[in-house]
Amino acid sequence: MAVETASDAQVAQDNEISPSNEAIQGDELAHGEELFQGDDLVQGNELVVSEVTTPPTTGIRRRRKKKSLVWEHFTIEAVAGGATRACCNLCKQTFAYSSGSKIAGTSHLKRHITLGSCPKIKDQDQRLALPSTGGTDNYGEATSERPTKRRYRYTGYANAVFDQDRSCSYLARMIIQHDYPLHIVQQQAFSVFIESLQPRFKIVDVDTMEGEVYAVYQKEKENLLRSFNTMPGRISLTIGLWTTSQTLGYVSLAGQFIDSEWKVRRRMLNFMMVSSPHSENALSEAISLSLSDWSMKDKLFTITLDNECSSHDIYSANLRDHLSNKNSLMLKGQLFVVRCYAHILNAVAQDVIASVHGVVYNIRESIKFIKASSAREEKFAEIALQLEIPSTRTLCLDVTTQWNTTYLMLLAALDYKQAFTALETCDDSYNEAPSSEDWRKVEAACNYLKLLYDSAHSIMAAANPTANIFFHEAWKLQLELANGTGHEDPTFRSIAKDMHERFDKYWKDCSLVLAVAVVMDPRFKMKLVEFSYTKIYGAEAAKHVKVVNDAVHELYEEYVAHPLPLTPAYVEQGEGGNNGAANANSSQGPPASTGDGLLDFDMYLSEIQSSQPSKPELEQYLDESLTPRV
Repeated sequence: MAVETASDAQVAQDNEISPSNEAIQGDELAHGEELFQGDDLVQGNELVVSEVTTPPTTGIRRRRKKKSLVWEHFTIEAVAGGATRACCNLCKQTFAYSSGSKIAGTSHLKRHITLGSCPKIKDQDQRLALPSTGGTDNYGEATSERPTKRRYRYTGYANAVFDQDRSCSYLARMIIQHDYPLHIVQQQAFSVFIESLQPRFKIVDVDTMEGEVYAVYQKEKENLLRSFNTMPGRISLTIGLWTTSQTLGYVSLAGQFIDSEWKVRRRMLNFMMVSSPHSENALSEAISLSLSDWSMKDKLFTITLDNECSSHDIYSANLRDHLSNKNSLMLKGQLFVVRCYAHILNAVAQDVIASVHGVVYNIRESIKFIKASSAREEKFAEIALQLEIPSTRTLCLDVTTQWNTTYLMLLAALDYKQAFTALETCDDSYNEAPSSEDWRKVEAACNYLKLLYDSAHSIMAAANPTANIFFHEAWKLQLELANGTGHEDPTFRSIAKDMHERFDKYWKDCSLVLAVAVVMDPRFKMKLVEFSYTKIYGAEAAKHVKVVNDAVHELYEEYVAHPLPLTPAYVEQGEGGNNGAANANSSQGPPASTGDGLLDFDMYLSEIQSSQPSKPELEQYLDESLTPRV
């Protein structure tokens, strides 16, 4: 066996199957007789004839199984003289395989099936060869390098083309997408894992990997800049502010835009550390720097502050004044700075929970008491069964930083309020049951938290929450809270008044931009604005509707006066459309007579239509009937 292994190893070296000494290292790779087996050694060579001299053995040797994938398409047949031939299973052609002690390689068999020599495979257009290294990689990026020699890699990793640079780029992308630390490349377990996959891959150090990550960033930035240059509209920014426990401030900028294929995109544009993120000057400078870096000064539409704070008005005024001097703002900046709807809901909900914080604490402690042991849970369930409480909700603790979980906790506890009272009478160790007045507060809180919860759920349920869907939720919430301020119950009225005071501020700041967005929805146009404003403002609705109507017309006139440059596709389409219209007008002669003797009347109608000025596109759009809602 030792002689056979040495002989086979020499054959492997002569035919350059092993490109380096690392490919074959003693016992690490050679375990048993399966390592070197005839046909596997000669895969990838043009034609190899190997003579394997085996020492005489006294026992009966087990016939080795052929592993080459070629044998899925060929069958060995014995012929006269002790020779064997390989017969193609498809076309039945035969090829020399062995003659006495000489065994031919499998390269000629591979060529038969990979180069289309087999007529059956050629007819079916089934080429079994792997594609060349040119084309695209897993990320859809074109690769320019092509092999100097045409190779047909048929088997596994032994003959696969390895690219160190491309593998490093993929590793960098993996680190970025999964937020792995850079020093993962220095971890021993990772190195062992990579070596088991590809021994030829050279593990790079942290500095090199940092450079690879930055190279990926630069490439993606260039792609995004090209998208900005070809997008047909403007971009809206979302600003996030953070302050760490070490008082380090950070500002993030995310951009939302519609690309040249009319798909809504959201991309993180910048994340930077600033000395004081809640300072209006620092915020304005950070935004200006990002706009200049991304060449978006002439394409900025709105900025949404992704926070809710008492100084929002100061931020809005300073941002509008600072950026309007360097950028052309639409509608004189009336739509420029808006608030985040989700953060407004969060702030209003936190106010509601704070107004009943004492009851929330008692309910939270009561649930903790019940969940402390299985015996208490069984006892509480037995009490609920005796009281015939029909609720199917389950008691659960909330996450104090997530108001929606607190709402669900209060909603479930409200169904079991009788069970809590009964538990206090039969268990001396429990004394946290809320009073009837407390349950009244919980009922009022849940009544208004439900409005916020349903509104947030409607927004989150949308696959693409565009601006037009926010108007529906905002105006309904504004109406319900306004009506709640006149509730006959003082508990309900008090909570509704506090909620309406905060939400009304948001409504006054952002109702215009939301209304303009819904006017652009062909299912509603101005009709929904008129309907909702009548509900909210009553007799003064016409004044507020006029504000929206004037804003829409002014915005349209600004776009007509300063149109954005169209992409080549739109330019070509527009020129074709204009030429078509011109040709139609030039070829249009006198109207054809219908034979009824009214040719003069037809010419008169044609002159009237040509002399009447055509309506602007906006007016035509608003006059058209609404698109049916599906």
